[in-house]
Parts: sequence; structure tokens; C-alpha cells
Amino acid sequence: MDDLMRMLKLKQQGFYCSQILVSMGLDDLGKTNLDVVRAARGLAGGLGFAGETCGALTGGACLLGLHFGKGTVEEKEDPRLDPMVQALVSWFKDEYGQQYGGIRCNDILANDPSNMPARCPGMVVGTYQKVQALLAEADSEFGDQEL
Repeated sequence: MDDLMRMLKLKQQGFYCSQILVSMGLDDLGKTNLDVVRAARGLAGGLGFAGETCGALTGGACLLGLHFGKGTVEEKEDPRLDPMVQALVSWFKDEYGQQYGGIRCNDILANDPSNMPARCPGMVVGTYQKVQALLAEADSEFGDQEL
């Protein structure tokens, strides 16, 4: 199933942009984590539908954190995480921020929720694919090192 179909299926099941990105990333890893998917709901609609930073972008940052973030006291923080998140933000600004006048949900939707169906699916899939490209780049740079 291609990325757009996966995204649409999750959307039809009632999930939001941030949750969709995290769910797809977990699925790629062969994992499920309902708590992570639930937590990502707080990012939906620009942080609880406040219209702030787009949930596709924040969900993408969470997906990178899923791969590179510290999760236990014993783990060491991976120094690749912040530069990868910064690269994602820069890409998102160039790809969507310029087109829609910003990276906030309100900017992207022009303060009109009826713009969601036309604008959001492409951004979710595009962000997911960018995260996958960043992960592949890190994998090719560092070989078999654990991600």
C-alpha cells in the first residue's frame, strides 16, 4: 500500500496529521505503541487545534525522535537528532511555508478549516517521505549503526 493510501486509511479511522505520521513510522518499524499515538494527538491542529505549528511538521519531528531520541537513563542522546529536526523544519518552511505564508496551521489553512482536504494530505505524505529520506541518509552515512 502506498504512503497516500496508508495516510488516507488512518485519516478515515479518525486520526490526525501528527498521529498519522507517528503511526506510519511505528508500523514501518513493526511496532505499535498506543501511548505514543495518543500523545501525538496533542499536536493535532497546531497544538490542540490552536492553529500553531502544523501537526505534520511536529509529528515528523516526533518520528525522528522515535528513531534518535533518548528513552532510558542508560541511553546516550544521539547528536544526530537536532540537526535532522532542523533539516526537516528548514525543508518544511521551503516546501510549504513559502507556498502558504507560514508553517502554522492557521497560515496553511488561511484560517479556513475547509482547506484541510486540499492541503493537508499532501503535506502529511510529503513530510513522511522527507523523514524517510532523512532516515535513509543517516543510515547510509552510519552503516549498520543502531537508529
